[in-house]
Parts: sequence; structure tokens; C-alpha cells
Amino acid sequence: MAEEGPGRAAKATATAAEMQLLRRRQQLDYFQKNAARIRSRNLLTGLGIGAIVVGIFSYTILSVKQERIVEELDEEARIHIIRGPRTGANS
Repeated sequence: MAEEGPGRAAKATATAAEMQLLRRRQQLDYFQKNAARIRSRNLLTGLGIGAIVVGIFSYTILSVKQERIVEELDEEARIHIIRGPRTGANS
């Protein structure tokens, strides 16, 4: 029994480096077991972010085009106002 006690104490008190190595091994095992699931989550996240970016970009381009159209319509309206109404007498 005397031999058994110090042996346990030596095993129970692992150094910080050994604990870190043990944690690293556990993390590696976890990632190896769940690599496919993590990869699919990363893919879905990437596709989701990409869809949001494309949506924002498309909305921005569309609104800029609409502003140009509105500006063109405003300019045409100004020209028609300056020219005056087109009636049979002044056409």
C-alpha cells in the first residue's frame, strides 16, 4: 500500500505541459470525429453570408439605377415645364 500511494500522487499531479498536451489530443480527437459536420456548418455559413452580400449588392445597384431614372425623368419634366404646354397653337 505504501507503494501504491506515491504512485497515485505522481499520476494525479500532471504538469501543465502534460495537461496542455492532453487537452490538445482531446481537441484533435473531437475535430477528427466531427470534421464532416463542422465542414458542412462552415459551408452553410459561407453560403449564407455570400447570399446576404449578393442581396445587398443587388439592392444597391437597383436603387442607384432607379435614382438615375428618376433624375432623367426630373430633367425631362424640367424641359417640358420650361418649354411650356404643347397645344395645337404652339406645336
